[in-house]
Amino acid sequence: MTSTRSRGGWIRQYHFPRGDAPTLVCFPHAGGSASAYFALSAALSEGAEVLIVQYPGRQDRLDESALKDLGELADGAVAALGPWSDRPLTLFGHSMGSVVAYEVARRLERGPGPGPAGLIVSGNMAPSVERDQGIRLMDDEQLMAWMSELAGTPPAVLADKELLATVVPALRGDFTALEGYRHPEGSSIACPISGYVGDRDPHVPRDGFLRWAEHTTAEFTVQVFEGGHFYVEDQVRNVARSILRDLSAFVSRRPVRHPFA
Repeated sequence: MTSTRSRGGWIRQYHFPRGDAPTLVCFPHAGGSASAYFALSAALSEGAEVLIVQYPGRQDRLDESALKDLGELADGAVAALGPWSDRPLTLFGHSMGSVVAYEVARRLERGPGPGPAGLIVSGNMAPSVERDQGIRLMDDEQLMAWMSELAGTPPAVLADKELLATVVPALRGDFTALEGYRHPEGSSIACPISGYVGDRDPHVPRDGFLRWAEHTTAEFTVQVFEGGHFYVEDQVRNVARSILRDLSAFVSRRPVRHPFA
């Protein structure tokens, strides 16, 4: 079933599963919006209830200022997920979204509910890896050129000056939040983490990616996909199949072979 549901500004739901299904919460990349996960939500709709976080400052939240603190992003998402706090949620985040999802997982584990069932992190190094590249300090032209090189921004967007004026503030706010983030020393989560990465992603060094293992007291597994930083857009069906396998594994806590072992 396809529709669109908005809950308190923060949560979007495009598709609805038939009957009971595990709940997956998706967190977009820097500058991204909920619609970035529309295709993935459709591919998962038979086996998962997909909720997508809509950060302030984009699309239908354009009249709100982008948050420049990653902790505030996590706090807002946790508050919005209150109606689902009675169930174990699986969290999925790509690029910046992986760090937001991790911070949401930390907060959910401290809350009154059952805590997250698992965390799927995609296209990013571990939270404890220093990531300040000064991207937030670039001027608009440099910032969009950087995004174009990353292959995450369609050429039509880059050529539309009026549209850029609406995109850049959110993008700069997100990088301010991400580059200002500092991982609390020694902290970790109790749920398992599954790491996804593109085999040609120049922005995710292997060593930094594998350090996600330090941030869980449970299992850490890895799945490598063909593609670059935005491999998810080209590998929707494969990613959906992997997510459904992970959802099942998180419930049963089945061990999964580590491909780098």
